[in-house]
Amino acid sequence: VHVDGSVNPIRDIETINLELCLADLETVEKRLERAKKSLKADKKYQLEVDVLEKISKNLEEGKPTRILELNDEEKEIIKDSFLLTMKPILYVGNISENEIENPDTNQNLQKLKEFAQKENAEVIPLCVKIEEELSGLEKEDKLEMLEALGLEESGLDKLIKASYKLLGLMSFLTAGEPEVRAWTIKMGTKAPVAAGKIHSDIERGFIRAEVISFKDLIQSGGSMVTAKEKGLIRSEGKEYIMQDGDIVLFRFNV
Repeated sequence: VHVDGSVNPIRDIETINLELCLADLETVEKRLERAKKSLKADKKYQLEVDVLEKISKNLEEGKPTRILELNDEEKEIIKDSFLLTMKPILYVGNISENEIENPDTNQNLQKLKEFAQKENAEVIPLCVKIEEELSGLEKEDKLEMLEALGLEESGLDKLIKASYKLLGLMSFLTAGEPEVRAWTIKMGTKAPVAAGKIHSDIERGFIRAEVISFKDLIQSGGSMVTAKEKGLIRSEGKEYIMQDGDIVLFRFNV
């Protein structure tokens, strides 16, 4: 039951955006006041005043900061203000069980997609009721239910992948006797920096990375020995850019 008595995703978004804009406006106005005082003594604050005034005007119109076209220098100036309306957005549309095979039949979802397109944002349709049921199942039962619904993966998995993509994140894996673990890094990260995510000593003493993709390992029956025999394990140096799903053994010496 919706607090406003009806389902209207655009109204909900506008309500939340307004709340966030008002919170950011308070932050910007306080900083703008300080910047103007500093400008009287030092002209270097002129750009800061200009960008804050531009953002303030936009917020007063109830528009989020993320839709403003700001150059790198302007973004750097407001970086430490941590504006809520500057954060990237991902919309999740909750649909019914009978709409799961064809989500586009839901008119509210269509309106949400049209709205999101203006912000260059993504919409993930999922059925919360189904997700709740899936969360309580064992792996085999979960796969069986997904197959029965005609789905390749759960809505939660789609949401996680979309969130990682939106934030420019990816994962690589390490596997050994103690544990198998995923490590989150920024896309475009080079091997030594990724190694530093595990321990600074590994980055400092980096020699090389022995890498195999998750897909190749699975095709080798999950055996590193078989993968090595097939020549699927690569030796990569300091300039190697990590790929999503890489399984890595770092060689290092300190």
